Amino acid sequence: MMVEMAKRHQPDVIIADIAMPRLDGISALRILSKELPSARVLFLTMHNDVTLLEEVYRAGAKGVVLKAGGTEELLRAIHTVARGETYITPLIDLVKILALRAARPRKNSNLIALSPRQLELLRLLAQGKTLKEAAALMAISERTAESHKYNIMEKLGIKTTAELIRYAIRFEPF
Repeated sequence: MMVEMAKRHQPDVIIADIAMPRLDGISALRILSKELPSARVLFLTMHNDVTLLEEVYRAGAKGVVLKAGGTEELLRAIHTVARGETYITPLIDLVKILALRAARPRKNSNLIALSPRQLELLRLLAQGKTLKEAAALMAISERTAESHKYNIMEKLGIKTTAELIRYAIRFEPF
């Protein structure tokens, strides 16, 4: 039903759930992606399982909002997706966000594989922590944190710490 309605009305944004009658949301999105590639689908779901959310992005979703996020977040997500941007609820932690970004189909698939510890360091730096504070919170030496930072910078092609922090803040809402 969602597929037929979308083809007939061609809305700016389609809000779907993973669990829907007749055809689940992911299967409907796969069909819709082939038959109406311009469709912008936002999933409103209670599911916070990263494997399921990765599948949603692989199918072509433009956004995910957890039902626990509330009305304001849903409106923000709709506006974001309507502009052609991707929205991922901040209620999903950074590790899941980066896994979801990696799951999205890309034209030039050059996936950046950061380790969980590198992701954690990136999150702490984005929150304004110094390298020393981040190391203490992660229970690692400052030297190890510094090594993680330089490996992240190398993988991302970033030259300065300031660029790295700007990237981390801009990458996704933390």
